[in-house]
Amino acid sequence: MRAATYRQFGPPEVVRIEETPKPAPRPGEVLIKVHASTLSAADRRARSRSVPKGLQVLAALALGIFRPRTRVLGMDVAGVVEAVGPGVSAFTPGDEVVAMLGARFGGHAEYVSVPQDGAITSKPRNMGFEQAVTLVFGGLTAHGFLTRAAIRPGGTVLVNGASGAVGTAAVQLAKHLGARVTAVCSDANRDLVTSLGAERVIDYATEDFTAGTQTYDVIMDCVGNATFERVESSINRCGALLLVIADLRAILLASGRSRRSGKLVTAGNIKYTAEDLAFLVSLAEAGQYQAVIDRTYELSDIVEAHRFVDAGRKRGNVVIRVAAGAIKR
Repeated sequence: MRAATYRQFGPPEVVRIEETPKPAPRPGEVLIKVHASTLSAADRRARSRSVPKGLQVLAALALGIFRPRTRVLGMDVAGVVEAVGPGVSAFTPGDEVVAMLGARFGGHAEYVSVPQDGAITSKPRNMGFEQAVTLVFGGLTAHGFLTRAAIRPGGTVLVNGASGAVGTAAVQLAKHLGARVTAVCSDANRDLVTSLGAERVIDYATEDFTAGTQTYDVIMDCVGNATFERVESSINRCGALLLVIADLRAILLASGRSRRSGKLVTAGNIKYTAEDLAFLVSLAEAGQYQAVIDRTYELSDIVEAHRFVDAGRKRGNVVIRVAAGAIKR
């Protein structure tokens, strides 16, 4: 099978298309013929091993010390079940599915095996593969962090970095919960985040959202620059700071800051589940979740896709089309 592989850490050019063995599903696994995946900021960090301050050693242990432990990136997939291993009863060949691979990676290939009890569920019936895969990485990450906070109808949520994969998902999910959403992004993305449900937009280039008197029940940081010291006074009493991107110091101090301030400060990994993914699928099928795609690249153009993500200006998701004919059904 074709796969986008990398054998050393570095710039986009370390990734190349190779022929690799097609996996066979083991007991309890589902083999997926991949139609689409995304290329996320997490893939970029894994490829370059560029991580927030203090996490370099942990990243080396997880990703590989001298060379990549896993040669195929891609944290999510949308595709068709090709075969199932012994003991699989939840899926059958021909099922259209979406799945989160997480730190196992492997989505930038024509086939990948996924445990049937992992984060895998049926694809939205009203979306094609390329649209459906956008629910997975961004949607699950945003949902996982937002569920850590008590968001009530009429509550106020600020999303810092609202135009990326996680940010566009967070705006939609917070709006679904009944929150009044403020989006921080560039002015060029104002119309996008407004269409997703943001009531107010702050252009980070001209305004510091912490400089005024406005406060919020929840601040969700998808950029990595909303430190607790910077935003504490902008969080309401008993509010929350959700650090999607955080350095080691912020992670280690989170629980202590929560106790001392009475404001929830949370960072670190989230758990990806089939139940959460099915929830996102249900929202999409109800017309309450939009796929946000900036660009779509063929698998053969994977290096160019990495270059684009490296630029740090993508809107929503960058989709990798793996199988030919990945069209809406």
